[in-house]
Amino acid sequence: MYQVHYSKKAFKQLEKLDVPTRKKIYSWISKNLVGCSDPYRVPNFKELKGDKRGYIRYRVGTYRIICEVINNELTILVINIGHRKEVYKK
Repeated sequence: MYQVHYSKKAFKQLEKLDVPTRKKIYSWISKNLVGCSDPYRVPNFKELKGDKRGYIRYRVGTYRIICEVINNELTILVINIGHRKEVYKK
């Protein structure tokens, strides 16, 4: 079972979002990622390419959650959270 951890950057990005969006993202992470047995079989999953190779993203409405899966520690590290138009630029 995988655990979810947040980077300082991701936590700050979450806190800047409006309350309904923040709740939606927290709820999605709690339902789909916390305690999951395989983070690669979660809905709205996609492996990233190019300079972001090695990271994965999950789609929650118009927002994206960028993560790194650390398999030997059974950890999903949330690195970046933001609107789809801006999350890949950071």
